[in-house]
Amino acid sequence: MEIWDGHCHLSGYAGTPDERVGKLVALADRMGVDRLCIFMGANFHYDPTPEEMRAANDEVLDGLRNWHHHAFGFVYLNPNHLDASLAEFARCVEQGPMVAIKLWVAQHCDSPDVDAIVTRAAAAKAPIFQHTWQKITGNLPGESTAEELARLAARHPEATFICGHAGGDWENGIRAIRPHANVYADLGGGDPTAGFTEMAVRELGAERVIFGSDIPGRSYASQLAKVYGAQITEEAKRLIFSENLKRLLTPILKLKGVPVY
Repeated sequence: MEIWDGHCHLSGYAGTPDERVGKLVALADRMGVDRLCIFMGANFHYDPTPEEMRAANDEVLDGLRNWHHHAFGFVYLNPNHLDASLAEFARCVEQGPMVAIKLWVAQHCDSPDVDAIVTRAAAAKAPIFQHTWQKITGNLPGESTAEELARLAARHPEATFICGHAGGDWENGIRAIRPHANVYADLGGGDPTAGFTEMAVRELGAERVIFGSDIPGRSYASQLAKVYGAQITEEAKRLIFSENLKRLLTPILKLKGVPVY
């Protein structure tokens, strides 16, 4: 099956950004993964300054320069620095090659501070990948839950969201995003727990589930197993592995003149 990985990072490898992406691509080739979506730089910052945010995006841009046939970039933004984030969106997406947005843990995603970013993203047909998690030990100060993403999605039905990690506590996360057709569940990260993918397909429909690995923080073997080993149809596996993400990215790729096969 064709496989598009919607959740990749540059961290975990040594070398230049180009060398890091090359190592990711070599691993993906060995595991049968065709396309990678890469975001954030080699060093993660919970609440990046405008300078740190720009540096992280520069690393991804540098890494993509020789790998456009294998990888796409998502721009990393911080709603706590709204003007700088909108400037980065213009530089990297509207005027650059990136195709989506990554929001992490700087600010709860249902904050009004996020609305301007979502409005710009929707106009550019750029999906928004929002990290979500629900920890029994307590979340980071700005870390979002799937419930918060559901509230944001309800305010912006014109935008498209990917719920990173399906909320971490995926049984609650899947239920939280279920009413919102503009929110898709990312399977990336965590262990290949029995029933995860089956529940996502049952509750959301296979058309709203997206494969992601969270590589190199997780192994391809463990993450691919979530789909290959799931008790779902072959058509559902095809949708999850590539067709859903391809469908979400096709509008912005067409605007950029990038052919989608």
